[in-house]
Amino acid sequence: MISSLTGIVQAVSLNTAVINVNGFGMLVNATPATLSHLFEGREATVYTSMVVREDSMTLFGFASVDERDVFEVLIGVSGIGPRTGLAILAVHTPEEVRIAANTKDTAAFTKVSGIGPKGASRIVLELNGKLVPTGAPSASSASSPTSVWEPQVIEALTGLGWSEKDATSTLKALEKADPDVVATGNVADILRAALRSMSSANRAR
Repeated sequence: MISSLTGIVQAVSLNTAVINVNGFGMLVNATPATLSHLFEGREATVYTSMVVREDSMTLFGFASVDERDVFEVLIGVSGIGPRTGLAILAVHTPEEVRIAANTKDTAAFTKVSGIGPKGASRIVLELNGKLVPTGAPSASSASSPTSVWEPQVIEALTGLGWSEKDATSTLKALEKADPDVVATGNVADILRAALRSMSSANRAR
């Protein structure tokens, strides 16, 4: 199994790159974010996942091990092929995927072309327990009413090792310090703000 490639970038297109490894031109499929770090004529390393089919062997390349690992979890879900897995990571960072899975945020997955509400619900169901947020910064996802987002954010924070007491007090403080974020009811944004606040508090101690 080929888990990484290091070589000179021969070509970069919209969806693929060719990396010359000891005279062999290896074609890898990648997200726009990964391809943006590859420059023709320069040496580069990509972390790869090989998908083997009866009639093909296809390499998918990623800028980080984390991205590759999330991709491999995604393609283990029924109905998610490698192209859809790559599309998800073209829209969301690995941490955003983990947060969406952990908070059951189906709307985050419907932002990906080709994934409808039913498919998103199945993805969230099958990813349950397989992806846990690490606390890395993430962008926004779908909004939820306060009665829905609050327990979801608290659950995510306690899952990351914070006590329920600390999580609850942080959210109360956040409502005063950053009411605009809280008012959106956006689970991922509120979780990101809460984590930032808790990390700052720890550094201040």
